[in-house]
Amino acid sequence: MATPLSSVNRSDLLGTIVREHRDGLVAYAERMLGDHALAEDIVQEAIIRAWRNIDRLTGMDGSVRGWLFTVTRRLVIDWVRKPQARREVVGATYNDPSSGGDGTDAVRDALVARPLLRRLSPEHRAVLVHLYLCDRTIQETAAILGVPVGTVKSRQHNALRKLRITMGVEAA
Repeated sequence: MATPLSSVNRSDLLGTIVREHRDGLVAYAERMLGDHALAEDIVQEAIIRAWRNIDRLTGMDGSVRGWLFTVTRRLVIDWVRKPQARREVVGATYNDPSSGGDGTDAVRDALVARPLLRRLSPEHRAVLVHLYLCDRTIQETAAILGVPVGTVKSRQHNALRKLRITMGVEAA
């Protein structure tokens, strides 16, 4: 049973929020994203936002859990839209509707890529997500994941090699 936030000491409030809601938020984000490491990152941002709005949360009439799930859902939507928006701005090609480009290629690619990424370890998958989907540099990825630059490079190489082998592009 959830602890009423108004009865919790302010210094213990964030711990109470994390303890009571974190696991549910991670599971919720992971169902939407299909990636546990990314779901953890999203939930961490949601908890940071909760901390920034702590006064609002303690005085609100509604559900803190509902507020957290709404923030998490919006963060997931923002994350999913981010790479597509960036490609549209930079956009190297234009899809002429008369050429038959109806977006099915992107859907097909996503359907193929998702199971392949799930075959990677969480560490390797996280590196590829940060580098390719979030369009981060190797240095930024290393800082976010808390690992050395060389580790990011190694994980990237090994992950791409495993994907090539899995797809039958490269001999084992």
